[in-house]
Amino acid sequence: MGKLFINKYCHIKNNKVFLDGKLVFSDDEDHDMKPFLKSVYRFLKPSYNKFFKMDEISKLAYLCSEYLLQDFDLSAFNKDEIAIVLSNSYSTLITDQNHQNTIEVADNFFPSPSIFVYTLPNIMIGEIAIRHKINGENIFFIVENFDAGLLTDHINNLYLTRKAKVFIGGWVNMGPESYEAFLYLLSPSGQTGNNALEIEKIYNT
Repeated sequence: MGKLFINKYCHIKNNKVFLDGKLVFSDDEDHDMKPFLKSVYRFLKPSYNKFFKMDEISKLAYLCSEYLLQDFDLSAFNKDEIAIVLSNSYSTLITDQNHQNTIEVADNFFPSPSIFVYTLPNIMIGEIAIRHKINGENIFFIVENFDAGLLTDHINNLYLTRKAKVFIGGWVNMGPESYEAFLYLLSPSGQTGNNALEIEKIYNT
């Protein structure tokens, strides 16, 4: 088999969106995450109303994937040949806290299925897969810090065992005071080699 290459990458942090290292959107007025994500959505204009039903971390992952997959023809591959491998450190902490708020007081007990369903970190993978009709392998790792080696090893194993040909990998994390999404697209054709050092380098750019 041939090698995998990095086709594109997208990084969202500090109210800015970077695509392949270039700033493509910035909103310095919205210092809070929620209005910033809405601003990014309005700028992209994807016409995907399901966005407004997602929790915040799924919105973050969705928006990052929309930028990542712009101008990339996924239809050139079978849907089960596309895999998603993501990670973070906070899991779904913010949504977990929102769910806890609905159940902690007996006299004000109002659990919501629409919140509870997002207390699983792989739901954000599901949102990306539904949007782009991806049926391939997927996995979500919970680790302390972004670990390019972990993701690279798993992706390369899936590729070498012919489980998938195209991969969306990365880190989508949201805590009480910070948020970040870093996704990259790998396929058998591209310009930059796929290895942990290269991915770590572009993550830190």
